[in-house]
Amino acid sequence: MAERSLRGMSIGAKSLESDDNVDFAARNDVAYICPKGHRTILPFAEGAEVPDEWECRCGLVARREGEQDQEGDEITKPTRTHWDMLLERRSEDELKTLLDKRLEMHREGWIPDYE
Repeated sequence: MAERSLRGMSIGAKSLESDDNVDFAARNDVAYICPKGHRTILPFAEGAEVPDEWECRCGLVARREGEQDQEGDEITKPTRTHWDMLLERRSEDELKTLLDKRLEMHREGWIPDYE
């Protein structure tokens, strides 16, 4: 009975194709490095337009390896923080007065607790 039985294969378990006579497209490996030092190597097809920047796994912008020197030549504006923008509208004395007023309102029950 074993000689006459048919054996099946589970669907998707194995491919019946082989890699014989398969030529892959030519590739170039490009390395990117982020400011934290993470190095990412990506394969690009030969002749494809390779971007100068790539988003790193940590969320920062990584630049192509060997092009880090150009970053120092660029003049960049410092990032404005929330505190910087707040100080553009009010002085520190005004902020202290406002904080004291809000804390007093909170103690008197004007502002409910959101816990």
